[in-house]
Amino acid sequence: MQIDRLDAALIRLLTEEPQLPILECARRLGIARGAATSRLARLHEGGVIDAIVPRIEPGGFGYGLVAFCLVEIDQKVGHDEVAAALADAVPEIVDMHTVTGASDMQLRLVARDAVQLQDVLDRVAVVPGVARTASSIAMRTHLSGRVLPLVAHVAEAEAEKS
Repeated sequence: MQIDRLDAALIRLLTEEPQLPILECARRLGIARGAATSRLARLHEGGVIDAIVPRIEPGGFGYGLVAFCLVEIDQKVGHDEVAAALADAVPEIVDMHTVTGASDMQLRLVARDAVQLQDVLDRVAVVPGVARTASSIAMRTHLSGRVLPLVAHVAEAEAEKS
């Protein structure tokens, strides 16, 4: 789906202020409410916007330790089965990806401290289908969930084509 500068501006507004009413979005963008509503619907239908929700920061409620866990799975068990079992067993998993390379999955985990992280890693390790894990602790997060520069870049590239 193609997005233009106005789409990018609407996405930026709703990313920065998820609870902003559509009428206020339209006012700030200088367009009619119907135009803002139809653009938002098109962005949802096109899969550009999955949901408009507040961005939750686990550190804000005590889960400031971030770690990454590489998971090798038993090849007799499917990725989807392991992913579902991990999601059910470990609420501290905030991102999960099937990956290529030395491991099969990569998880981003959060914990309150190193002791709790060990408990989280132990729960990951005993999920059926998990063969081996390796983990590392993030010392500092520089970027997370960064998409607005990409949205702006795509909208600019589309404008240059026109």
